[in-house]
Amino acid sequence: MSALASQVISTRRLDLLPLRIEHAEEMAAVLSDPALHTFIGGTPETPRALRSRYRRITAGSPDPAVSWLNWVIRLRDESCLTGTVQATVSASGHGAVAEVAWVVGAPWQGRGIAVEAARGLVEWLSRQAVHAVVAHIHPEHRASAAVATAAGLTPTDEWHDGEVRWQRSVGR
Repeated sequence: MSALASQVISTRRLDLLPLRIEHAEEMAAVLSDPALHTFIGGTPETPRALRSRYRRITAGSPDPAVSWLNWVIRLRDESCLTGTVQATVSASGHGAVAEVAWVVGAPWQGRGIAVEAARGLVEWLSRQAVHAVVAHIHPEHRASAAVATAAGLTPTDEWHDGEVRWQRSVGR
């Protein structure tokens, strides 16, 4: 599998823009609600800490067999960033697998943004050399489970670090 790179993905209302270090300031505000960390752990990061993290992420994976793909979600009508989506693509015995995740800031939740972004991401991944898309979701995180379902993923019997593995076969 050759390395993948984030590209702009446009949906009906959104542009998924490849993550840049310059997004850190606005994203620190978007992700500032401590409730966003209820299921994923951690605490909101300062703009400085987020810039440092984004610098590491945008440098890419140290493993050439793994692609780190990260986007910010831009709501076109309001011309603002509202969250992130990401995919870590790596080889498996059956082809490339993309592990995906999403987060939408509290002020924009309940508007279908995460669903639209996740669907756009999964659709884009299905046109790449990816065999399967997986997500790990806390069993009590109903909103994230709804997003996964809307993106065509289904829960499996597999668990990882207290989360259920969701999966969808995709590809050419």
